[in-house]
Amino acid sequence: MEKGIVIQGARQNNLQNISLTLPRNKLIVFSGLSGSGKSSLAFDTIYAEGQRKYVESLSAYARQFLGQMNKPDVDKIEGLSPAISIDQKSTSHNPRSTVGTVTEIHDYLRMLFAHASRAFCPRCGKPIKRQTVDQIVDAVEDMEPRTKIMILGPVAFGKKGTHKKLLEQLRREGYVRVRVDGAIRILADDIILEKTKKHTIEVVVDRIIIKEGITKRLTDSVETALQLGNGMVIVNEIGGEDHMFSVHFACPECGISLPKPEPRIFSFNNPLGACPACTGLGSSLEVDFDRVMPDKDISFRQGAIRPFPVNPDSWLMRQLGALLKHYDLTMDSCFNDFSPEAKDVFMYGGGDPLDFEYENMRGEVKQYTRMFEGIIPMVKRRYEEAFTDKMKEDLAEYLVERPCPVCHGARLKPEILAFKIGNKNIAEISAMSVSALLDFFRHVEMTEKEKIIAAQILKEIRNRLTFMVNVGLDYLTLARSAATLSGGEAQRIRLATQIGSGLVGVLYILDEPSIGLHQRDNDRLIATLKGMRNLGNTVIVVEHDEDTIRAADWVVDIGPGAGDNGGRVMAEGTPQEIEANPASITGLYLSGKKYIPLPEHRRKGNGLFLQVLGAQEHNLKNIDVSIPLGAFTVVTGESGSGKSTLVNDILFKGLSNKLNKTPFGAGKCREIRGAEYIDKIINIDQQPIGRTPRSNPATYVGVFSDIRELFSQTSEAKMRGYKPGRFSFNVKGGRCEACHGDGIIKIEMQFLSDVYVPCEVCHGARYNRETLEVHYKGKNIYDVLNMTVDEAIPFFENHPKILRKLETMQEVGLGYIHLGQPATTMSGGEAQRVKLATELMRRNTGDTLYILDEPTTGLHSEDIRKLLLVLQKLVDAGNTVVVIEHNLDVIKVADYIIDLGPEGGDWGGEIVAVGTPEDICREKKSYTGQYLRIVMDRTKKFMEREKND
Repeated sequence: MEKGIVIQGARQNNLQNISLTLPRNKLIVFSGLSGSGKSSLAFDTIYAEGQRKYVESLSAYARQFLGQMNKPDVDKIEGLSPAISIDQKSTSHNPRSTVGTVTEIHDYLRMLFAHASRAFCPRCGKPIKRQTVDQIVDAVEDMEPRTKIMILGPVAFGKKGTHKKLLEQLRREGYVRVRVDGAIRILADDIILEKTKKHTIEVVVDRIIIKEGITKRLTDSVETALQLGNGMVIVNEIGGEDHMFSVHFACPECGISLPKPEPRIFSFNNPLGACPACTGLGSSLEVDFDRVMPDKDISFRQGAIRPFPVNPDSWLMRQLGALLKHYDLTMDSCFNDFSPEAKDVFMYGGGDPLDFEYENMRGEVKQYTRMFEGIIPMVKRRYEEAFTDKMKEDLAEYLVERPCPVCHGARLKPEILAFKIGNKNIAEISAMSVSALLDFFRHVEMTEKEKIIAAQILKEIRNRLTFMVNVGLDYLTLARSAATLSGGEAQRIRLATQIGSGLVGVLYILDEPSIGLHQRDNDRLIATLKGMRNLGNTVIVVEHDEDTIRAADWVVDIGPGAGDNGGRVMAEGTPQEIEANPASITGLYLSGKKYIPLPEHRRKGNGLFLQVLGAQEHNLKNIDVSIPLGAFTVVTGESGSGKSTLVNDILFKGLSNKLNKTPFGAGKCREIRGAEYIDKIINIDQQPIGRTPRSNPATYVGVFSDIRELFSQTSEAKMRGYKPGRFSFNVKGGRCEACHGDGIIKIEMQFLSDVYVPCEVCHGARYNRETLEVHYKGKNIYDVLNMTVDEAIPFFENHPKILRKLETMQEVGLGYIHLGQPATTMSGGEAQRVKLATELMRRNTGDTLYILDEPTTGLHSEDIRKLLLVLQKLVDAGNTVVVIEHNLDVIKVADYIIDLGPEGGDWGGEIVAVGTPEDICREKKSYTGQYLRIVMDRTKKFMEREKND
């Protein structure tokens, strides 16, 4: 093998001093169990070193603007190309970022509209054309010979008044005739106009008969009329129609002027084009009254107004008391006791002035006479004036994003939307799905001149749209906010952008690009990755997906386990060599020697159902869905088919508002039935379990409180009088005050990356010397935090409360993580399993609904097997589990499947099939069924082979 990328002595994180050589210009897959060290090798070692070497080559001045990565713990890496990382953590949270801006397609659209669009009046809709004097003269000369015409200069359009001064001025300037409200009048006569009526006045500049030799006279007359009409001229065929011409982008009839079309006016991030009401955001935060008062039959004394506590001495409650008294009501009344007029005053303010007393900050009781402010304006004002992040965060729960009332979500001024291509403005084009937009630009009608101007721009737009289709993003719209994209979608957008750049000789490193992709889209993604390789790039993919592994040129399998049990190269070579290697757990699953079996029977449920009727949020087409209770249900379908909308936005939020009185803005549906059959609903998503290094698995699941309690019960701690709080690194007393319990100190470097050094007082232990002197079974609190879950289980075997929590963490496949591992270093899949473990530790009622969104993210087949055992155990206890999933190993073991589609975006949102996996396989319209049938047939063969052996 030719010399490739040579890695020697990699020890970053849990890597066990590994050395290997990767071939260049190949598609390479890193596989292995979750936590085995794949990302440590790909991102923290290879990419970090490539990036560091590049930044080091820059000047010291340039380096201060770039975040330099720390040197990875590796002896040396040779043969590195410039590295580009395409991970899932780069999603923009800027509300101004859209799919169009991130992919740069919006920039090309702006250029296209600036040079090849046609203008229409935003009021009357008539075409607006800017013409030169020569073009106007040519157009007039093209009229029928011997046509009698008048050249008119408009000086007043629909203006009230007698216009005496204007008419007098025109008379003095030597003009003889004017057309007033369509009638020719002689200026020498007395022209009396009604003051209260609107009048249109046009000066008759010349009267000409169309014939040869009038060009000079016609040009002079047109120029004079244009001067009078501020760039507009009217050519009237005497006894016939008017022809209006303008040297500006302006509607001659409505008088509306349009700006000169240039790229910057079509940007919603530029004040020249942005809607002034929402400054280009397209939406505004408004108070949702249903969140403020979800139950309108609860009395005010019981806390009907959720954002504000019931404090009789507060400013609001004093005002409210006066308002209630005014309408002959009391604090024991509720919102529905108000009259319609009083409801309006209560919600929006106004009404009659109210008298009430209020004690100010100096303790003085003062008499006030004020109109009621209104609950909705009050919540909005308090949100805008909030002086702490906590207050703002709390009040944000009662606000909802609504389309801007001025631009209706278009983000641009009306005059900018007056420019159109193919009868669509830039906002309408941005609102189309990628696949529809690609079709639009392939068939858009243009004049020959427009085609020449737009040819190069259209080529770039079509290419980028094609790349997006190829990575399975055909259902997205360019107007979609980047903040709403999943990690997988954001990664594939960046992938599509990189393909568009056409770079050669680059090392691309991707983190599970197949996340969130249906198997049907997977084929196109793999073709895209191969296309990048074929250009002459090296593509490294951290991936668990079997199709991607089989499509690779080279596979590196890391293991054998996770955490400290991983970090070794178990096998490397072609997919066939990995499959034949008994040391590789990935190979065992590829060959079928290990597999996830089909269940012996499918549960029917307990006979009860959750029903979502008339679901029509986003792209859902008014569908009715029934979910059997006491069963394992999987919601499947193409990317963008409406799965998350149905399960997360409608089912979870709607049920949570009913059961937990939460103020979520639930998705639109007619009704949710069956809530009375469940006692609680638990949504286990992939959001981080904490945003600071102080958060860790032990604190999240609550086991750290038990451990601190145990340490406080040791004889040493009792003798010293230490309470459980002494063993917390978050409070003064037991923690090291030099580093405030962080264990590390951050040193900011001017043009180098920040350096983190162990605290020189506690040497990274986080606690002071006295706290660390307390031992339990020979280990102090710091030693315990450094243990993995697997190590801690035998250590705490005599403490059932602690043991039960640790065993639950082990059960969901988290045995390899350290108890004190910072939450910021955990993947989305790990965070989700920590949350699942936390819920499993709670007392089981048997009537709980568990919702999980793609729980297999970041999981190896072996991890998925363990996860499924836990989920099936939950259902066996009588609970209901609903999972959004693309992974066929999960889908094949479900009791019930709801398949949405048939496509994504506008072509999705319908129910394609429901029933058992066997039912889905028989449904010809189901893309999921087509792929599921292959996996189920293969699994049956494995089971039959094992039975015969």
